[in-house]
Amino acid sequence: MRGPATVTVAQLSEFDEIIDVRSGGEYADDHVPGAINCPVLDDAERERVGTIYKRQSSFDAKKIGAALISANIARHLEGSFLDRPRSWRPLVYCWRGGGRSGAFAHVLSEVGWRTGQLDGGYKAYRRNVVAQLHVLPHSLRWRVVCGLTGTGKSRLLRALRDGGGQVLDLEALAAHRGSVLGNLPDEAQPTQKMFESLVWDALGAFDPARPVYVEAESRKIGELRVPEALIEAMWRSECVLLEAPLEARVELLKREYAHFLADPGVLASKLECLTTLHGNAVISRWRELALAQRFDELTGELLARHYDPSYTRAIVRHYPALARALKLALRDTSDSAFDRLAEQCLRSERRRAGNGH
Repeated sequence: MRGPATVTVAQLSEFDEIIDVRSGGEYADDHVPGAINCPVLDDAERERVGTIYKRQSSFDAKKIGAALISANIARHLEGSFLDRPRSWRPLVYCWRGGGRSGAFAHVLSEVGWRTGQLDGGYKAYRRNVVAQLHVLPHSLRWRVVCGLTGTGKSRLLRALRDGGGQVLDLEALAAHRGSVLGNLPDEAQPTQKMFESLVWDALGAFDPARPVYVEAESRKIGELRVPEALIEAMWRSECVLLEAPLEARVELLKREYAHFLADPGVLASKLECLTTLHGNAVISRWRELALAQRFDELTGELLARHYDPSYTRAIVRHYPALARALKLALRDTSDSAFDRLAEQCLRSERRRAGNGH
């Protein structure tokens, strides 16, 4: 019986399923996108074995660890993989590509599946992600979607994707809307490492021959840092400028931040973080507007006094190609309006391709 094959990060796509056998805590911190978690030692078991190793002996730790690992592999095999066909090709990895993944990969190979074990484990994978994030952004042609807060840039990205365009939605990957009020109500942001894994995975799937659309972002989205090479590549890229009247922007923002409208007290408390920028008197007024549910008035003032000035300063400073941007004018907030703008953008892309640009 042939044993598991040792494979590299470059071969990940050759396998039908990727199995991360590290503990749940290790998996939550970061993992190969799409990998499923089947711990051969859970967090408590890993700590127990480690304690025995330090306080008693490596031999005792290995005995206990082997018993736990064997039981957990049996449980995963019976609970998750008995329906897999003979042709199924799994890839297994752990922290360093050692004992934990070796044990699991050996059992899967003994069943008869063509199993791979990731050489160097997660550590090798992480080194590859870090290295590629310095290179991949500069290998792609970017179209940066710019526009004041509330013009519907994220909606345009979705319409571009639906229309066949290549899109990198950083805010979706970061689980954050990118502003001081941008935390999603029911979803925590991933860790920095996991965010970088998601960006790496997305970049690797793009066709370098076609442009990739991305929203103009600052260096941080919530608590997460955008990879430096990606920010630099975006700053040097061509732009698409999305414009919308104030009424449409207010309407779009009210939809996007509907969770605040449902709980004005939370919104009022969130505004406190802007005190150092605007002073107590202004924040007191905005809190009163929030609590009184005068959302149109509050949104208009926030745009005029906070978001628009800061966004305009940043966009002019970082995007020299903005003056030559394709301008898209949003007339209403319907899905069909965004579909039309996306098609206008994609038509421009096709014309440029036809002209050899």
